[in-house]
Amino acid sequence: MLSMLDDVWFRLLLGLAGGMLIAVSAYRKSSLSRSGAWSAALMGTGYVVLGGPVWFGTLLAFFISSTAWSKWKRHTRAKQSAEANYAKSGRRDAVQVWANGGLGLGLCAAHALWPDPVWLYAYVGVMAAVNADTWATEVGALSKKAPRSVLTGAIVSPGTSGGVTWLGTMAALCGALFIGCCAALLCLVGPISVFGAGLGEQTVLGAPRLAWLIGVAGLSGLAGAFADSLLGATVQVMYRCNVCSAETERRTHCGHSAAPLRGWTWMTNDAVNMLSSILAGAVAVIFMQL
Repeated sequence: MLSMLDDVWFRLLLGLAGGMLIAVSAYRKSSLSRSGAWSAALMGTGYVVLGGPVWFGTLLAFFISSTAWSKWKRHTRAKQSAEANYAKSGRRDAVQVWANGGLGLGLCAAHALWPDPVWLYAYVGVMAAVNADTWATEVGALSKKAPRSVLTGAIVSPGTSGGVTWLGTMAALCGALFIGCCAALLCLVGPISVFGAGLGEQTVLGAPRLAWLIGVAGLSGLAGAFADSLLGATVQVMYRCNVCSAETERRTHCGHSAAPLRGWTWMTNDAVNMLSSILAGAVAVIFMQL
């Protein structure tokens, strides 16, 4: 039997090796930028060292599934039209990596120090929200019907922040439930509290709570996705292109600087993602109490 210290070192080496392998592979496939790859490697190491299979495995499920959707029909006219107005597309950079997984890593660390199912529920809610938002964005861009504003219901251009479609909404729900199912299955693989297990305080979730975990993921993930749309339609910083007059999240569009249109300067797309995922984590904790 490895001592706890030996086990930590083993997990550190395993995390570094696995994290670097995944990061390099993602970089070569243009899924991550160089800064994004380094961030992903460090983050993955942290998840492996601090958490059990459910923590790292759920993060990996998000990354693989979201990357797959990003690559699917990437060159269709509908996706190109929508992505032209997104703040970022293609390779994820360090800011995007930490915005999507940094909060989850904090929850993983909290669980390592104070084992309690509440941290796992919050984590699943957070990851369900970021996955729901990614699936909604990638799949919703393929909708044959024009998106409508989440505030007014008026038709808006593809790629407009706060615009939603039924296809995107269903994709968001599926993305959230996907995270819930992965988390529930991974809970059956190993302990969700690595350090707690070593101290005789392993946290165990029974079948009813695992089933409820899936439901909580769906509800909280969908809530986070709608919060993302609501923030995007109200306070997210938006610009107007001086060349084509398109409403865009980008400061530069059509090769020229775009004019500020609305929203708070600091409320970027990454900030919106972070706030909506925090809300989803809180919603998951509330539903856990039920």
